[in-house]
Amino acid sequence: MKTITVNASKKYDVIIGAGLLESAAELIKKAVSGKTAFVISDDNVFPLYGNRLILSLQKGGYKTYSYVFKSGESSKNLTTYSSILEKMCESGITRSDFVIALGGGVTGDLAGFTAATYQRGIDFIQLPTSLLAAVDSSVGGKTGVDLKSGKNQVGCFCQPSLVICDTELLSTLNEAEYENGCAEIIKYAVLGNKDLFDSIKALPVKEQYEEVIAECVNMKRHFVEADEFDGGLRMMLNLGHTIGHAVETLSKYKTAHGRAVAMGLCAIARAALKKGYISKSDVEEIINLVLKYNLPAEIPYKAAELESIMMNDKKGKGDYISLVVPEQIGKCSLIKTNKSDLLDWLKGGGIE
Repeated sequence: MKTITVNASKKYDVIIGAGLLESAAELIKKAVSGKTAFVISDDNVFPLYGNRLILSLQKGGYKTYSYVFKSGESSKNLTTYSSILEKMCESGITRSDFVIALGGGVTGDLAGFTAATYQRGIDFIQLPTSLLAAVDSSVGGKTGVDLKSGKNQVGCFCQPSLVICDTELLSTLNEAEYENGCAEIIKYAVLGNKDLFDSIKALPVKEQYEEVIAECVNMKRHFVEADEFDGGLRMMLNLGHTIGHAVETLSKYKTAHGRAVAMGLCAIARAALKKGYISKSDVEEIINLVLKYNLPAEIPYKAAELESIMMNDKKGKGDYISLVVPEQIGKCSLIKTNKSDLLDWLKGGGIE
């Protein structure tokens, strides 16, 4: 078991190890003082782990309520958010109680935003069940929901009180969800960890879950502590995401987040090569690792379509948007780019 402490505006632990679900109540008692838990999950995850979590909580003396929504990014909207708030009110949840997000990134974003805004904010705990959530979205306090115009257009920063990452829960992931998480891990490796890149190239991620998750969480901790509210350095974590989010939006969220990030990563690597930032051999290595994990390296949309979405990206400021550009495996730069140049970058990434 590994414990990583995040020293943000709220200090909290990320606990990583096997078999933590059954001891969740004991871990939670050390992090929050509330006696009532409101569990938010989806209809894929709750049948697998919901009853086990609730049993653990009840054995620990907690009163429990739950809300289960239809799985998928399409549920991460204001309608679902409103329904959860109403259920919390009906259940008598107070400011001294807490929310548990049991699930992947969609659940964590939705539950976190709900906790952050319910009665002006209550504690919440992340219990990620997907690889992508474990390595990335469960840590750092970004919460939110989507609008028709784009992903995460409504949200706020709200750090969890605790993250419990039980690696045994990853055993039920199907291959698509496993690959989805691997895309985010590859992003971290290209961003700033050549050793991690070499490690997951030599040995499958699923054979070294605890070590790989800890590496990614440690990297994210560094960025969050340095720039909690995403005004500078933390924007580096958007490697592959600026283009990737546009892909997700154009697909009406039928393209999974990790697959979209893989596409965005390969596109920005190709564009960086064309503009002289990175070597051809490094770009080939990046694309080969993406393909090794059965992830897509090509984007099925036109550059003009992507540009239209990216113009409204929340990372943009005025006429500019910051692009995270790889210079070598394990090193990237944040480049302030005029939005009028986006089309050139996209076409440089091999997108028609």
